Amino acid sequence: MGTTTQMHTWLIRQLEESRALAEQSDMIRLAALSTDDDSPPERFMVEFLCRTLVRDPDTLGISECTRTGIGFRFHPEYLDIARPLDTVTLLGPPHVFHPNVGFPFVCVGRMPPGTPLVDLIYQCHEMLSFQRVTPEDPLNKIAAEWWRRNQDRFPLDTRPLKSRTPPPEAAQ
Repeated sequence: MGTTTQMHTWLIRQLEESRALAEQSDMIRLAALSTDDDSPPERFMVEFLCRTLVRDPDTLGISECTRTGIGFRFHPEYLDIARPLDTVTLLGPPHVFHPNVGFPFVCVGRMPPGTPLVDLIYQCHEMLSFQRVTPEDPLNKIAAEWWRRNQDRFPLDTRPLKSRTPPPEAAQ
C-alpha cells in the first residue's frame, strides 16, 4: 500500500474515531476540514468546553475560561515524521495561561509519528483542564512558575472527556 493510500485510510479512521468520541462527550465540539470533496479531512478543529485559565494582557489578571479552540493538521508525512508544533495549534483564546501553551503553540508532550487524533484530543483536554502539566522546559515560563506556586488549585475540571455530565457548577 502506498504512502498516500495509507495516509488516506488513516485519515478516514481519524474522522470516524473522533466523531465517535465527540458523540460521547459534552466536553468537545468537532469540525473536520478537507481541501477537496474527494479527500478525507486532514485538518480538524476541536472546541474544548472545559475549564482552563486565561491571562488578561492588560491587567495580567488570571481568570477561568470554558471555551478553547485547538486545531490539528496532519501533513502528508505524518505517519513517518511527527512535527508536534506544526500538528497542534491553539486557535483561541490567544491568552490561554498554561505552562505548555505559548500562543499559537501547544506542547502535548511526546508525540510519535502517527499519534491518533483521539489521543491528541485526550492529551489537550488533560492539559487544558490542568489534569496534566509538564512544567519542565515550558513554552510559558511565567505560567510554569505560577502553577508551581498554586498547585493546590488544580485540576480545574475533573470531568472525564468521554461522558455526558453537567459542569460542576450546574450539578445538583
